[in-house]
Amino acid sequence: MALTETEFLELEDKSRELRHLIVDTVQWAGGAHIGGSLSAIDIMTLLYYKYLNIDVTNPEWGDRDRFILSKGHIGVGLAPVLADKGFIDKQELKTFNHTGSSLGIHLDKNKVRGLDASTGSLGHGLSLALGTTLAGRHQKKDFKTWCLLGDGECNEGSVWEAAMAASHYKAHNMITIVDRNMCMMDGSTEDVMALEPFADKWKAFGFHVIEVDGHNLKELAEAMEGAMDYTKGPVLLLCNTIKGCGVEFIAGDYRYHYASFDPEKHQLCKDQIDQYHDLRKEENR
Repeated sequence: MALTETEFLELEDKSRELRHLIVDTVQWAGGAHIGGSLSAIDIMTLLYYKYLNIDVTNPEWGDRDRFILSKGHIGVGLAPVLADKGFIDKQELKTFNHTGSSLGIHLDKNKVRGLDASTGSLGHGLSLALGTTLAGRHQKKDFKTWCLLGDGECNEGSVWEAAMAASHYKAHNMITIVDRNMCMMDGSTEDVMALEPFADKWKAFGFHVIEVDGHNLKELAEAMEGAMDYTKGPVLLLCNTIKGCGVEFIAGDYRYHYASFDPEKHQLCKDQIDQYHDLRKEENR
């Protein structure tokens, strides 16, 4: 079993806490990319609180694992994680996307401690991850590089160029994750630019594909451990998720790709997050 019952309960509580912090940061910012942040936060919770080999006191440690957020527009999801881990001051979240803040809507590696890459131009992250992986191989280091993409981002041809190269170089230390929430900024992925049969496409490019419920921490942990154990080539974790997961009135709605809330809706978000996590914890114990 990848997670003990104690770990599961602690990670569930952490995921709830981070969802609250994301919603608060969106409110402080006056608006941000909430939908994809909430669909990806369970993935980032497991990475940052269980699997990434990192050192908060030494963020540039050469042997650390790397995390590249290719879908860089969800900086409002990653910044609360970095703040909670201690890389940045939590008070900085109140300035997110304000003029002069170090926390822009797309996070900047030169300004944000603990960030491995500046991203936001979709389709670039997988190439960065592959380059990082091959550099580590050249230096005879065995760190893992994790790269999180959005499913809509996979419309970009550069994603598939990087995938082809990753397979060619048998980049087994690179683990690719797709946040498959089925939504893009302006509609359903299958309406805007159909991706299915999505898993088969990654397999055809030489990836070992593990499909998993991206909101079930126990299943997700087992999938991540399976990905880390695989040594024959690159791995894809295809995480089936829900846009805006945890907030009932926005869940699955592409119109909440970017949003802002009045005080009443802000509180409703937090209440619904608590209801969602109470139910999820009981169902998965």
